[in-house]
Amino acid sequence: MTICFFSAQYLPTVGGVERYTYNLAKRVVAAGHKAVVVTSALPGLPTQETDADGIHIIRLPVYPLMNGRFPVLKPGRAFAQAAKLVWEQKPDFCLINTRFYISSLYAAFQCKKRKIPAIVVDHSTGHLPMGNALLNAAGACYEHLAAAFLRRCTKHFFGVSQAVCKWLEHFSIQSEGQLYNAVDPAEVQALAHRPDAIDWRAHLNLDQNTRIIAFVGRIIPEKGVAELIQAFSAAQLTDCALLIAGDGPLLAQLQANCPPDVYLLGSTPYPQAMQLLAQADLYCLPTYYAEGFPTTFLEAAACGCAILTTRTGGSDELLPDESYGMQLPITEVSALTTALQQCMQSTEWRNKAAEKTQQRLQSLFTWDAVTQQLLALAKSIDR
Repeated sequence: MTICFFSAQYLPTVGGVERYTYNLAKRVVAAGHKAVVVTSALPGLPTQETDADGIHIIRLPVYPLMNGRFPVLKPGRAFAQAAKLVWEQKPDFCLINTRFYISSLYAAFQCKKRKIPAIVVDHSTGHLPMGNALLNAAGACYEHLAAAFLRRCTKHFFGVSQAVCKWLEHFSIQSEGQLYNAVDPAEVQALAHRPDAIDWRAHLNLDQNTRIIAFVGRIIPEKGVAELIQAFSAAQLTDCALLIAGDGPLLAQLQANCPPDVYLLGSTPYPQAMQLLAQADLYCLPTYYAEGFPTTFLEAAACGCAILTTRTGGSDELLPDESYGMQLPITEVSALTTALQQCMQSTEWRNKAAEKTQQRLQSLFTWDAVTQQLLALAKSIDR
């Protein structure tokens, strides 16, 4: 069986949807099938290649709007040639990631036209923030039009969490269930504790008793990184450091005004990011973007790290009550300051919360379970 994954962005761009696509595609290959990932072209990368995991990757030419966050297919001869490569793979089934990208609309239309069974998997629980009220309204209007187009092309929709499925109802879409975001706990642990693991405290010349609060993710405004830095400074925690791993358009601005005990690590290789989570005392994600089910939640849980977050898609499913982790209703500096103080004053709470969340992860959110569900869908979904 050939399964084609459409993902507007993909590795080496690092994000939740990108790793979702990679992990499912890798396990599809391991199960004896062919996996094709169709994504956006990036400078210096070939139009097509097969990676070390056996995943065949085809990159379509795009206009990289919004600093590459919203790639738009670029029609022309190069696109026609790349698109031809896609359909020459003769996919038996297509998984289309997220409902609002132009490449998702293209994929859904082509699957309907070619009578290829397809599903749309959504990853968000809110409209894509555009920066101001006027653009937000225009973006929301576009999303509704895109959803209406997708409903005409396919009737099979899934979410990466129950919260995402609920959000799809906003577009008059009834989902068929969850294809959860997930991790491989054993793989994460192996990366976190491998022999050449970086000791972040030693690397940054911190005392070994320094308590670490960690953020891992893209450095963009809607992740709440600036608010986290303000709250950390206001909390005045003793023997604590805030380590922020990731890159993005906000990084340079934050580096120019970086307060004491805050370390902006920049782009961090994935193994080292997992090592940071394993060595941290608290993982904090104060996002105000309506994410579907942040992968870093699951990675932090797999690493045995307690979690503080704003309530977002999937957070209730991993953290059903405060004994598992702390959730705030909104990203607000004063509330985040108080929450940081509460989390860091109780070692017992952090340890117990991390243990309970890790156990819940093992039972519900693993890639092997999701891959088996996907393969079953690929055999049963009609055209």
